[in-house]
Amino acid sequence: MANYLTFEEPIAKIEEEIEKARQIEENSGVDTSKMVKDLEKKLRETTTNIFKNLTPWQQVQLSRHPDRPYTLDYIEHLTQGNFIELHGDRNVKDDKAMVGGFGVVEGQTIMFVGQQKGINTKMRQYRNFGMSNPEGYRKALRLFRLAEKFNKPIVTLIDTPGAFPGLEAEERGQGEAIARNIYEMMNLKVPVICIVIGEGASGGALGIGVGDKVIMLENSWYSVISPENCSTILWRSWDYKEKAAESLKLTSKDMKSLKIVDEIIKEPVGGAHRFKVETFENVKKSILKNLEKLMPMDPVDRCNKRMDKFCDMGVYKGK
Repeated sequence: MANYLTFEEPIAKIEEEIEKARQIEENSGVDTSKMVKDLEKKLRETTTNIFKNLTPWQQVQLSRHPDRPYTLDYIEHLTQGNFIELHGDRNVKDDKAMVGGFGVVEGQTIMFVGQQKGINTKMRQYRNFGMSNPEGYRKALRLFRLAEKFNKPIVTLIDTPGAFPGLEAEERGQGEAIARNIYEMMNLKVPVICIVIGEGASGGALGIGVGDKVIMLENSWYSVISPENCSTILWRSWDYKEKAAESLKLTSKDMKSLKIVDEIIKEPVGGAHRFKVETFENVKKSILKNLEKLMPMDPVDRCNKRMDKFCDMGVYKGK
């Protein structure tokens, strides 16, 4: 059964009417094809009108949609089963919130690394809701170095509400692990593409977010803090989360205009949760297109351009 967000309720009602019309034809033999055709037209128009006027908060809701594809869904489709997952940081344990391994896309071997959320309550607990511990970031770094050793490009898929804030995580060096990743990713000699596929929150996202190309899916968000936490800090209440989402400038359009990200991958009208295959294909095209440009570059030049890109962020150049 499909899940609908509050602003998607008009879509849900029309889809329910279409289903009822089809059942009437199936049960009674009455021809309802014209009714269904008219309703499908109305559905397309309603969906288009809703999704072309999304607020920042609605885009945040879409990024968390329970039916939205997660990292392993993308990897499975992109590699068509040619994926070998690698485990462990060789220090503490295997962090289930961070997944990674080698996969083959159109004949090109790629190291995929990303945060994985769960598809149900049990899996969300198993994956720690996509919030990595320090060993997750150290596992990611181990895989980055492995890719560099074999001269294979890296693609990271970012989808996290943040790094795990638990006491044990801090004791094992959460801040150091993320800072180390940022430093090391700046110096990787292979092409690095980072794609925000859902939530891109705080250092949890930045820990695997330093690349030659930083890309966002249309209905994802990228910010130092979530709207709810921002609202709690500024207004002592979650009630202002919509205002916070607007003020944070966290949408893909905002990030592109501020030159924080390099590219936006369009989602089909209706969102990635409704058209998963089309979204996977759009991501695949973007990866291959960018790798075609990045692969021939001299490694030193590529690293320098990567560093310059991040160093220029936030710099004000007056007239």
